Amino acid sequence: MAEQNTNPKGTKTGVVESDKRSKTRKVVVSYLDKHPKYGKYVRKRTVLHVHDEANVSRTGDVVEVAQCRPISKTKCWRLVRIVEKRSDIAAALASAATIQ
Repeated sequence: MAEQNTNPKGTKTGVVESDKRSKTRKVVVSYLDKHPKYGKYVRKRTVLHVHDEANVSRTGDVVEVAQCRPISKTKCWRLVRIVEKRSDIAAALASAATIQ
């Protein structure tokens, strides 16, 4: 029996990098890719502009996004759900860094 993929087709899981704009999030999807000549695995990333209608996600959260119709020039992804809330941890680390 083949192992099932946790993400349905057309969805990706990534980390919110920026929540500065209203209803728009910048999500980074990281993956490993094999180098064509040397065979070594190289870390790569894709930056997606995601539509977040309710402004619920924050920087550091792990989110699931899905493709949709173009909403603006750069936005053609929408927020499906927040997989893990890491924004509280990120805020605590940032405040600890400023104190030291």
